[in-house]
Amino acid sequence: MYAVEVRDHIMVAHSFRGETFGPAQALHGATFVVDVAFFRAALDADGVVVDIGLAHEALKAVLGPLNYRNLDELDAFAGRNSTTEALARHIFEGVEAAIRDGRLGPGAVEIARLRVTLHESHVARAWYEADVA
Repeated sequence: MYAVEVRDHIMVAHSFRGETFGPAQALHGATFVVDVAFFRAALDADGVVVDIGLAHEALKAVLGPLNYRNLDELDAFAGRNSTTEALARHIFEGVEAAIRDGRLGPGAVEIARLRVTLHESHVARAWYEADVA
C-alpha cells in the first residue's frame, strides 16, 4: 500500500460535558497539528498516490471553518463533545467528500483509505481511519 500524508494545523476553543473531563469542562483552547494520510494499492499513471497540492488545499478547506472558532457554537458538534477523536472523524468526512467531489483530481478516486491524525501535544494524539466510501 502506498501513502502520502499532508499536514496543517488549527487553533480552536471548546468545552466538554461530563465528569470524565474534569477541568476540561470549562472553555479552553487547543492547537491541533492535523495529518491526513491517503492510501492506495497502486500509483496512478503519473506515479503518485494523490496530487499533494490538491490534497493540501482540500485539507485547508476542511479546516478553515474550524480554525479560530469555538467548536461548541458549530452545528457539526451540537449535542456532542468535540473530543479529539470526534474532530478527527469530522475532518475525515470532509476530506472524503472532497475526494468524491473530484477536488483532489480524477486519479484520487482510487484512494482506498484515509487516516486523519490530530496531535494534541507532543505526548498525545488520536486518529480516525477507515476505507473511503
